[in-house]
Amino acid sequence: MSIVMIDKLTKIYGHGETAITALREISLHIEPGELVAVMGPSGCGKSTLLHLIGGLDRPTSGRVLLDGQDLAALDDNHLTEIRRRKVGFVFQFFNLIPVLTALENAALPLMLDGIKPAEAKQRAQEWLERVGLVDRLEHRPDQLSGGQQQRVAMARALSTEPALILADEPTGNLDSRAGDEIANLLRQISDQWEQTILMVTHDPRIAAYADRIVFLKDGTIVDEAHLSGDVSRSTAGVMERMEGL
Repeated sequence: MSIVMIDKLTKIYGHGETAITALREISLHIEPGELVAVMGPSGCGKSTLLHLIGGLDRPTSGRVLLDGQDLAALDDNHLTEIRRRKVGFVFQFFNLIPVLTALENAALPLMLDGIKPAEAKQRAQEWLERVGLVDRLEHRPDQLSGGQQQRVAMARALSTEPALILADEPTGNLDSRAGDEIANLLRQISDQWEQTILMVTHDPRIAAYADRIVFLKDGTIVDEAHLSGDVSRSTAGVMERMEGL
C-alpha cells in the first residue's frame, strides 16, 4: 500500500475575484521507502503540497491518504495525533530549542507523546548515532555547525519512527558541502532504514539524490522524472527539465 495517496487535490485561498488556486487537482502516490523530491518555480504550490500532506492545512477538495488514513475525515485532535506519530518534519532553519542539548531536542517529540524520559532519550540517542552525532549528544545548538544542527533535526523527526518524513528545503540554509552531506544522509535513511521521504528543494543537485522528482508549475504536476542513481548525471538532466518549466 502506498504511504501517501493523493487524489485530485485542490487548494484555493480566498474567495471570489481574489481567490488564488495554489494546487489544482493533483494526484500522486508515494511508495514505502521512496525518496521523492518536489521542484518547481517559486509560488508553484510546493509548500502548500507539503502542508496538506502533513495535515497542517486542509484541502478545498480532493483527498490525502497518509498510511491509509484520510486526513480530511479526521477532527483536529486526531489530526494532531497523526502529525505527532505518523509524520516527521525537517525544516530549512532547523527549529531546535536553544537551551536543550542535541539529545534533549531529539527526544522532545517522544516525551510530548507521553514516552518516559529515559526511554525517549534512549530512542533519540539511537537515531543521533545513526546520523553521525554520537560525540555531540550533550552539545547545545549554538555549539554545533549548521550541518550538525540539521542532523539533530533529522534525528528528532526520525525518533518517533514515522510513516513519512517531510523535508522542506532541508539544505537551503547550508553551504554546498554540508548540503551534499545532508542529501546523502537522506538517501541513506531511505535505503538503509526504508524510510519514506518527501523533500521540497530548489537545488537540482540535491534533488538528484532522489528516486523520483515531481515537477510543479502553476499548481499542477507538469512532469516527472525517475532517476538513475548517478547524482552527477542526474543533476544535468534535472537542470534541463527545470529550464523548460
